Amino acid sequence: MKVGVPKEIKNNENRVGMTPSGVAELIRRGHQVLVQHTAGEGSGFSDEAYQKVGAQIVPAIEDVYAQADMIVKVKEPSSQNTRWCAKARWYSPISILPAKRN
Repeated sequence: MKVGVPKEIKNNENRVGMTPSGVAELIRRGHQVLVQHTAGEGSGFSDEAYQKVGAQIVPAIEDVYAQADMIVKVKEPSSQNTRWCAKARWYSPISILPAKRN
């Protein structure tokens, strides 16, 4: 399975959906991981750290959504994410969904 890790697009969201150690574990189990260029920068993870464990760095968020079977991200999908997903052949998002506030 191809797992995609896009850079978060919400303002002031510096977290990343997967650390290099998480990527290494998926690759060890036979998956391919695509990480958007600079996706981990805000969390202190360089592209080189992801490449060192076997991830493929892709240039743009559209590339992540177009090539991945599953997307791992921190924030819930936005309307822009939905437009990218519509172009994908198959899509299963994994993200943290916020609790409903009263």
